[in-house]
This record gives sequence, C-alpha cells and structure tokens, in this order.
Amino acid sequence: MTRQVLAFLLLLVIPATALAQAKRPTPTVADYAYGQDHTRQKFDFWQAESDEPTPLVLLIHGGGWRGGDKSRYGTSAIQPYLDAGISVAAINYRFIEQAMEQDVEPPVKGCLHDAARALQTLRSKAKEWNLDPKRVGATGSSAGACTSLWLALHDDLADPKSDDPVARESSRLSCAAVVGAQTSLDPKELREWIPNSIYGGHAFGFAAPGRNRAQEFDLLIENREKVLPWIKEYSPIELVSSDDPPIYLDYPRQKTPPKVGQKESDPTHSAMYGVQLAKRLDGVGVEAIVSYPGHQDSKYGSVEEFLIEKLKTP
Repeated sequence: MTRQVLAFLLLLVIPATALAQAKRPTPTVADYAYGQDHTRQKFDFWQAESDEPTPLVLLIHGGGWRGGDKSRYGTSAIQPYLDAGISVAAINYRFIEQAMEQDVEPPVKGCLHDAARALQTLRSKAKEWNLDPKRVGATGSSAGACTSLWLALHDDLADPKSDDPVARESSRLSCAAVVGAQTSLDPKELREWIPNSIYGGHAFGFAAPGRNRAQEFDLLIENREKVLPWIKEYSPIELVSSDDPPIYLDYPRQKTPPKVGQKESDPTHSAMYGVQLAKRLDGVGVEAIVSYPGHQDSKYGSVEEFLIEKLKTP
C-alpha cells in the first residue's frame, strides 16, 4: 500500500483529533496568513534544502469542503517530497458553511478561490523561500482532490493589472496527482455515470441544518438550470483544454471495474469520475493516468512518484 493511499484511508476513518496529533516535520513557516477574510486562510510551509530554487507541492486536505485541517498531513505525506528536494505547503481554506455565512455565491467559490490565493501567495514568496514558480504541483483526497484538479484545469486567475502583487501571480499548476477525486458537480451527468450519486448539492448553497447529502442533491437536481453556469465554472471536467498539465487520478476504494450506469459502493469516490475526466483529457492530447484496484498504473506507481517525476523534470 502506497503512502498516499494509506493517508487517504486514514483521512476517512480516523478522527481529526487523532490525526492532528500525528508526528510531522517542523514547518519552516507555520500558520502563514494568505488572506484576511477568515482565520482558516492559512498554510504551513516546509522549505526543502537546495542551492537551486525548488519545486513545490501543495497539499489540500479533503473533508467534503466541510471539515478537515492541514494538520492531518504527517511525516509520511511530507518527508518524501522534502527528501526529493521538493518544498511542501499544506493549506486550510474556508468551509462551505463559512462561505455561506459570508454570502459567497456559490459557496464552493470560497473553498476553491482560497486555494488559488494560497498558491498565488506562495508564488509571491518564491525568491524569499527559494521556490521555482514554474514547477508547482498539487495533491489531495476527495474534496481536496477536486480542488487540486480545479486549479490545474481552470484558466489562470492572475490579474496582471492588479495593485495587489499577490493577485498578479499565476494560479496555474504544472501537474496534479489526486486520490478519490470528484471531477464533475453536474447532477444530471453524475446520475448518468453513477445512478446512486448524492454528492454536490452543498457546493451550490443547498446545505442546511438537518439536511443530508441526498436531500441536498435532490435540490441541486431541481434547481440545475438555475445554477448551470456555476456547475460549468466549478466542475473540473468542464474546464479541460489542450494546454492543461498532466493529471494522475487514483481511486483506491474502487470495488468493481467502473461502468457507466452502474451503482457504486462508494459513489462519492468512484473511479468513474476519473475515467470520464481522463477520456476528456485524452481527447485534447493531455496526459491522464487513472489507477484503481485491478487497473493499477505501472508507469509511475503512485501519486507521490508521479509528482516527484514531473516536478523534478526541468
């Protein structure tokens, strides 16, 4: 079992309080504030030892955009990159409910744009922290994986004319490698792929106290036409273009070979998400690797090795 797969499984089954106590290297910079809108807009940064500017891996935690914390990343997730001469940053970001409280529309914009701002902030520190801004990758599980893909596939958010030097920095990635990623938030598309899909309603403001995922999803279906522009803006699969970076998609919890129209034991982390995104990326000539039990990748072997190879190659 690879370290990335083990980390993904731990995030799903071990309470956050226990994970938060896991051993981890001492950050070079801890709790660096990259925004002023919420106390969760912070990251930890580990600088790799190198005489030359180093690549950077961004760690984006999962938790459905409603829970989780950067402190969940321990030594096993951080040290391999440092040993390979790659610096690391683990970010926090606003949750859906916090974005809703701040009237962010749609709420998922708060989560995703926070990640982009964190990345732009790190690039703005490239000289001070010995980073190569042209070699930046991202990884995460579940919602953190979806966020990583959104960063990788979205058009650059840099504003060259901004008075804010951070906003002038690029939000693009040179690669992304993720675990259990959701690649679409379109309920119509998801029900065609995976008939028992129930994930995504909260991203567009249909969360409420006492309302479960299935009820949120039903409301998303009911209101799909109204929020379709948001769905297209925040679904990674809708953003694919020929200039996108290479992508690695791992689905370690897949029980059976994915098939369109087949119910899944874990519909929220089904490999069908990855198969469909890879098909779209392949169609525009972008490298896309999908790995799951019975269909393991043999070229790279793991999320970690994919990122190291891509980021260490000039």
